[in-house]
Order: sequence, then structure tokens, then C-alpha cells
Amino acid sequence: MLRAATEIKGWVDRLGEIWIEGEVSNLSLRAGNQMSFLTLRDLTENAALPVACFGSVVKAMSSPPKEGDRLVILGKPSFYVPSGRLSITATAMRAVGIGELLARIEVLKKILDGEGLFAESRKKPLPFLPRAVGLITGANSDAERDVLENARRRWPAVRFEVRNTAVQGPKTVPEVIAALTDLQRNPEVEVIVIARGGGSVEDLLPFSDEALVRAVADCSVPVVSAIGHEADQPLLDFVADLRASTPTDAAARIVPDIQAELRTIADHLSKTRAVVTRLVREAGSWLRDMRSRPVLASPDGFLIVRQEQWAGLVLRMRTHIAHALERARLEVDNLRSSVHLLSPASTLDRGYAIVQRADGTVVQQAAHLTAQEVLSVRVASGSFTATVEQITDTGSDPEGA
Repeated sequence: MLRAATEIKGWVDRLGEIWIEGEVSNLSLRAGNQMSFLTLRDLTENAALPVACFGSVVKAMSSPPKEGDRLVILGKPSFYVPSGRLSITATAMRAVGIGELLARIEVLKKILDGEGLFAESRKKPLPFLPRAVGLITGANSDAERDVLENARRRWPAVRFEVRNTAVQGPKTVPEVIAALTDLQRNPEVEVIVIARGGGSVEDLLPFSDEALVRAVADCSVPVVSAIGHEADQPLLDFVADLRASTPTDAAARIVPDIQAELRTIADHLSKTRAVVTRLVREAGSWLRDMRSRPVLASPDGFLIVRQEQWAGLVLRMRTHIAHALERARLEVDNLRSSVHLLSPASTLDRGYAIVQRADGTVVQQAAHLTAQEVLSVRVASGSFTATVEQITDTGSDPEGA
């Protein structure tokens, strides 16, 4: 391993000087010409390099660097074998001017806008009354008090999940992103406010950081940006679902005003009561009008009329049936008389008789009989037997007996 580390050191030592840029953190300035130390971070790429520089390099700057400054450093890379640590020994340093930073932010703004991160169609609506509000802000800051007090004044029952973070300097971006990630995991949090009071352009630079802007764009919960004053417009304002001009304005946007809501409810109740009263009055008038109509004033009158009509129909039906039965009876009597006249019994009543042989056949011709043949004779009242004594065939009526 020592051999490998030594080879790495030899390779690094052969490198020339390089330019690097980043934010200052872990700054340790020494007096005189002693060696000073700092860490140069690039939060967008989540990278950091330790830097060492002599006092002469620091003195060459217009003003000593401080935490959160953005520096461009020219330095020689070196590799320390015992710790396996890569560092930069600075030979020149200069601060990145605010104009240059603002120009870079403007370029970044155009890039992010071109990706659609600022589009209105991406912005999520805020809930009317969130179960809990996430608040990311500095500890014991005016911004924190403004949001909490004004929101509770508007809606006393509002519940907050507060995450205190750095709001300027190199720690701001990672701490705000961590708080944002933590709050959106909480299912009770339905809106998140990122709040900071006013400050210089340099103080507000972390809220234009690309990593933070993309984290807010990817947040599943609506985010309200309340950074600085009305004139301050970090990139966070453009990507947030709602931009509040101040932390106080943010409090007015995230919860309704209970007094205004109570007035609205009272107004709606009054209007509803008036509408219901009018409907009841109109319904009462309609009922009175209905009751005054004959069919409701005397409801049995309709039944009486129908009862009389029914009685008349029943009487007509009975009369019709009686007439029909009488006609049927007369017709039956006529038919009975006709049948009686045409029946054999009627013929017998006129003195005729029916003569039958022993096998039951009717005797129609005397020539068919034999002497001493016993015959059965049927008359109108009863029957008797007779024995043939003499046969006389007149021949005048072949059908006669």
C-alpha cells in the first residue's frame, strides 16, 4: 500500500498548478506569514478540497476571506502519504465579485427555466387548511417569529413542524435540503415554508444554489418561498409553488383567517336562513291554495260522484242481465215446444204406436212379419205385447205397418 501511495504522490507532484472555485468553509486564518487553512466546497457537485496558503497569499487579497465567500484559487495539488489526503497549496486567491455571481445566477436561471422548472403548470396548489405546516428557518430568528405568530393569530389551532437551519453561509444549502427531505417524509405536513429575513445579496446567495432549487422542484409537498423582502428574488422564489413577499406574507398565505371564515359562515347561514324561510312561506301559501280547491275542500265529493256513477252502472248491468235472461228463457220455452211437437212422444199422444220385433227392430211393413210372432207395442202411456194372428198387406204404403 505504501508503494501505491508513493506512486500516487509522485504522479500528483508532477501535476502543474490548477484553478478551482468554491465556497469557503472551515476557515482558519493565522497571523503573520504563517500557513492558513480552509476548505473549498462546491455544494452543487457535493465536493470539497482542503486548501493551505501562506499569509502572503492572504495579504495579497483586497480583504481577508470569510466563511461563505466564493473564491477562485490557483494552487498546486499535493498528496500526503501518511493520511492519503489530497490538498491544494494556494499560490494566488481572489474573491469572486458579486457582479460575476449575479451574472452566473442569471445564466443558471435561464437554464433552469429552459428545463421547465419555473413553469406554472408544475406548481402545486396549497391546501386550504393544512394538518401541519413545515417551517425551515433560522433558529430564534425574526422570520421564525413572524411566521409562527402571524399564522397562529390567523388560525390559533395551526400546528407547525419547525426545522432550524443555517440561513447564510456554506452550511445553508445542505441543511435546508436535509430539512426539506425530512419534512416531506412526514405525512402530516401538507405545506412547507422556507423563510429568511432580509440581508445582503451575498447573504441570500445560498437560496439561488442549483442543488437547493432542484431539491425544491422535486419536493412532493407544496413549498412557499419567503426569502428577504419584496425586492429580493433568489431563484428559490421562481421554483417554489408560491412566492411570499415576506415571512409575514407567508403566514397569511398558508392558513385562513379564522375571523374572516367565521364572518363568511355567519353570512352564509344568514343567506341560507332567508332562503329556507322564503321556501317555507311559499310552501305554506301553496298548501293553503291547494286546500281551498274543491277536490281538497271536500275530498269525499269526488267519491260520492264516483259512487253514484258506479251504482248507475250496476243497475244498468243488472237490468241488462235480467232482460237477457228473460229472452233466453223465452227462447228455451219455444225450443222446448218445438222439440215436443217433433218428438216421438208427441206422435204417440196422437194415438199412434211403435211396434217392435223381439230383436228391437221397428216393424215398418206387415209383410216382414210371421204368424204367431210376438211383438212389443209402445203407446203414449205404457207398452204391451201382441201376437200376430193375421197379416194383411195393403200394398198401398210400402212404409206403413
